[in-house]
This record gives sequence, structure tokens and C-alpha cells, in this order.
Amino acid sequence: MMNTTLNFLIAPKTRMDTPEKDRLYRQGLEAFNSARFYDAHEHWEEVWLKTPNPEKMFLQGLIQVAAAFHHHSRDNLLGTRNLLREGLWKLDRFPEIYGDLEIEMLRVTVREWLADFDAGEIPKGRKIPRIVTDRKK
Repeated sequence: MMNTTLNFLIAPKTRMDTPEKDRLYRQGLEAFNSARFYDAHEHWEEVWLKTPNPEKMFLQGLIQVAAAFHHHSRDNLLGTRNLLREGLWKLDRFPEIYGDLEIEMLRVTVREWLADFDAGEIPKGRKIPRIVTDRKK
């Protein structure tokens, strides 16, 4: 089994402990990859609330991308575009692999969606991205 935890998270100064954060983080990843974007957003937001920067910004980028695809499922194209742009802006500040996740393919896919929006097109034929774990670990 691959390690999908955020091993860079430090023990918080609040009641939520690191194992709880890791559990919620994994649940968010599983939800995202199952196209349950609202659930992914909710799981990651619980972790985000108890996490310091720079990890907080990374999580917020993931949350915004998940929320964007939730908006897409509800035909809210303006919300989709705006949240993809905001999430990408945050994720672009991190290396290709961060927190055991290969985020470069996610960023590439988000850029493709944004290019369609910028060209005045609706990204109908675009596939919804998946987030994969670092295969080298």
C-alpha cells in the first residue's frame, strides 16, 4: 500500500492530532479520485483549518480545485473557472511532487481547462483529473 499521508504535517496545537489529519487527508484524496469533489473539499478543509503554512496554502489549492470540479458538476462554469484559477495559483508555488502527491499532472490538466475557458469554450471533452501518489516512495 502506498503512503498517501501528508508526512510534512507537524503536530498541531489544537485537539486534532496528526493521525486524524492523515486519515482525513487520505479520505479527501480517495473522494477526489472518485469524483466526489464536495466530500474531498470537506475532508481537506478539516485538515486545512488546523494546519500552518506553507502546507495550509497547498491544502487550500487542493480544496479550491476540488470545489471547482464540484461547481462543474452543478453547471456553474464561472465558479469552476474562478476556483481552478485560484487553486492553480496556489499549487504552482510547490514542486512537482509535494506531500507524497504528484501534482504536476493535476496542474497540467487544470491549465488545459483554463485554456478552454480563456478561449471562450466550455471544456466538455476534458477529462476530470486524478491525483496520484508519488510512485518512487
